Parts: sequence; structure tokens; C-alpha cells
Amino acid sequence: MNTLAQPAGTARRPRLTLWLLRITATIQLVLVLVQPVLAGLFLTGDVDAIEVHAAVATALAFVELALIGVAVAYTVVRGRLWVLPASVALLVAVGLQMAVGYNRALQFHIPLGVVIVAMSVLLAVWAWTPAAARPRGRAR
Repeated sequence: MNTLAQPAGTARRPRLTLWLLRITATIQLVLVLVQPVLAGLFLTGDVDAIEVHAAVATALAFVELALIGVAVAYTVVRGRLWVLPASVALLVAVGLQMAVGYNRALQFHIPLGVVIVAMSVLLAVWAWTPAAARPRGRAR
């Protein structure tokens, strides 16, 4: 018999690692979603927007590093194993995105940006679902 079972009808609160994952993934998503807006402003004539675009990319790289740290904690404590490789993949993609952006290789920069946005949306949305709060190995 499981001595850690909760009484029926009581919901277990998400742990700190999940809250950190939710917050970090949400901040990361907001930064990612700002990037196409800034690029669009630049393309429509606001030449200063490209400097902000670069600054947000740098901030995003630091947030990606934090996301990996949070993903390690979340995964070690109880979370899904795929969160860590997904976070590493996002960091690699953002690093590559910065490199091709500085080299003005838009044929790679734009499609990779779409991939980063899609991955970021999926991770952030998933982090706020009940599935993210369930311990690894427990089916619904």
C-alpha cells in the first residue's frame, strides 16, 4: 500500500521545479514572440528595431541557459525526461539562429525562427497543462 497516497479529492500542488519551468518557458516564449515583431518593424523602416532584435536574441540565449538548468531540476525531481533534450535543442537552435542572423543568411534565419517559435509555444503550453504536474511514470 502506498503510504504517500493523498486523501480522495485533494489535489497535489505543483512543485517548485514545475513552477520554475512554467515561468522560464513563458518568459522564453514572450521573448521568442517579440522577435518577429521586431524584425517586421525593421523591414518596414524602423532601422533601430534591428538593434533591439539583437539585444532580445542575447537575452533569449541567457534565458535558454536558465531553461536548461530548470529542465535539469524538473527532470531529476520528477518530470518528463523529454523536457531536458527539448530545452537543449532550443538552446542549440537559438545559437544557430543568432549565427545565421548576424551573417544575414535569411534563407536559414526565417525558417529556423518559425521552428523556434513552434517549439517554444509547444513547450510553454505543455508546461501549464495538468500532464506536466503528474510525476513521471504515472498514467492518468
